[in-house]
Amino acid sequence: MVHTCVVAGCRNRRTPGTSLSFYRFPRDPERKQRWIAAVNREGWVPNDGSRLCSTHFISGKQVKNPRSPDYVPSVFTSAPSSPEMKEPDTPEILDKQEARVEAAKALLFLQGQGRSAVGGRPEETEPGAPVEDSASSSLSSDEDDDDYDEAMSDSKKGKFAHTSDAAVNFDDVLRALKKENQTLRESVDKMSLSENSLRNDAEKVKFYTGLPNFFVLETVMWLLAPHMDGMKTAKLSKFQQLLLTLMRLRLDLRNQDLAYRFGVKVGTVTRTVHQMVNIMSSTLVPTAVFWPSRAELRKNLPAALRASHPDCAVIVDCFKVPFEEPVSRVNQQHQHQGAVLSSQGAGPSPNVLKYLIGVAPQGVVTFVSRGVLGNVSDKTLAEGSGFLCKLLPGDVVLASRDLDIDDSVAARGALFKMAGEGAHQGSEASPPSPDASSEAASVQRHVERVISMVMHRYAMLTGPVESPFTAVSERTSNLSTFDKIVQVACALNNLCISAAPLE
Repeated sequence: MVHTCVVAGCRNRRTPGTSLSFYRFPRDPERKQRWIAAVNREGWVPNDGSRLCSTHFISGKQVKNPRSPDYVPSVFTSAPSSPEMKEPDTPEILDKQEARVEAAKALLFLQGQGRSAVGGRPEETEPGAPVEDSASSSLSSDEDDDDYDEAMSDSKKGKFAHTSDAAVNFDDVLRALKKENQTLRESVDKMSLSENSLRNDAEKVKFYTGLPNFFVLETVMWLLAPHMDGMKTAKLSKFQQLLLTLMRLRLDLRNQDLAYRFGVKVGTVTRTVHQMVNIMSSTLVPTAVFWPSRAELRKNLPAALRASHPDCAVIVDCFKVPFEEPVSRVNQQHQHQGAVLSSQGAGPSPNVLKYLIGVAPQGVVTFVSRGVLGNVSDKTLAEGSGFLCKLLPGDVVLASRDLDIDDSVAARGALFKMAGEGAHQGSEASPPSPDASSEAASVQRHVERVISMVMHRYAMLTGPVESPFTAVSERTSNLSTFDKIVQVACALNNLCISAAPLE
């Protein structure tokens, strides 16, 4: 809104770039009447839109201290006083303005002298009189807010209040401010969750993402970026969307926590995690999780298994993940599997998802099943997941505990063994040698380390899982979001240093 000064003969207007301020008339009745009398327009009454420009005050701005000469406007001339309205070669107006500035400085100086008595005691004031200085006032009323909205150019008008006699070296001040600004920027970047803050900090990358260093994180970003063009998130960059999702998987942070950290709404976090999991499931998982050839398995067999289990093809285990609420009825086709346990003396556990995971001997995840609802038997899970179809005659399947799948594995011509069994066991007449016991313990430790590394790396896999993640997100794949999260965690695990580095 364009404001024009109400003083007769003053043509000052609020225009873009002006250094003037325009003040509304006070709400205090007594002060308002003094302003109207100073304007001296017969029969005129101000309205809500009436404004008075700052050129009618000695110091160039109004002051709320009743003892200040600028409590009421007092500078009125017939000639326009706006810098924008000045004609060239008008020395008289310039002289008047300079004289007004000097008068303002003198008044402000005298007021300062009057307030500072000997010994530093403030001067006595009349009862009820305000004690604040003329440059600023602490009066708390509604007009404070109104005047603050009107005074948009105080930084420019501050030149009238400079009364210091000491010379200031502005070059030194500028250099100090630039240095402070740079320090603050570096501090903010270091504390923020941004690309620059992670680039040279491998430990920070490992803590927040589970990946070993920034190079691997950058490679994952390069693979996913072309598929993220359709994601519309104004406040988050592509890198931040990936980082947010990895932090969700790695640290199992709640959505509200992530919303605070990244400065977005909870709905944005939920939508970002679901979209990123879908993209990684279709892009990263097929590339990183696959069943290797037998030649590759034998070539990369760790030393711990080379002598005792040279034909080891996979190390398997089953793990359960609890969830907070019952799974969506979309998974009802799996619930009948819980009835199998009735004949085995165990009842179904509807609030548990069970997975079968297969890991190559060197620590790379090669298979992960879809989650099955309830406390389904290991045998039922193995036969329904497609795991047995990947075995070849002569393969050895190792596990750290008895999974009750030996018959199913044997039907494929393979052999199921628990870690430590069948290595160099002695005959029934003689106990196993100390070397055999040591080797069995080494195999046991290796198998347990391989199985636990994925669970330790991504805390979200330990549960409990929130209900939105257990619903099927795409009917074409019939996979819940959490099924995809498990697969993505396994794929990310394969990008890290394996549990048994190649020798």
